[in-house]
Amino acid sequence: MKKRMKRSFERVSANPVLRRSVQSMKPSTGRGGIVGVLLFFIVPELVAFGWGAQIAAWAHHHYLIEPERIVRLNYWLVEKLFEDEGSWINLGIGVALLGWIFRERRRERNG
Repeated sequence: MKKRMKRSFERVSANPVLRRSVQSMKPSTGRGGIVGVLLFFIVPELVAFGWGAQIAAWAHHHYLIEPERIVRLNYWLVEKLFEDEGSWINLGIGVALLGWIFRERRRERNG
């Protein structure tokens, strides 16, 4: 079973289409990549864990009193985004991407 899994992994990792798609997902290893991961994955989840319930309540209140339908839908969207508070999955993805960036930076430095 272990040999079979290893062969499957080697075959999948040698697939050029899979390699290109993994490369396209990889964030930049520069400061911009680090800031992007922080701003789009980690900070929003930390805000949601800390103040998600308050943000959802605020959005719900404004949803109820807003006369314009399009603005009301924006408040509804904010409420739905924050009603469950933070997501451990998104936070984990952000931490994994940061780990990937730092591993690649170290690999580039060491040659």
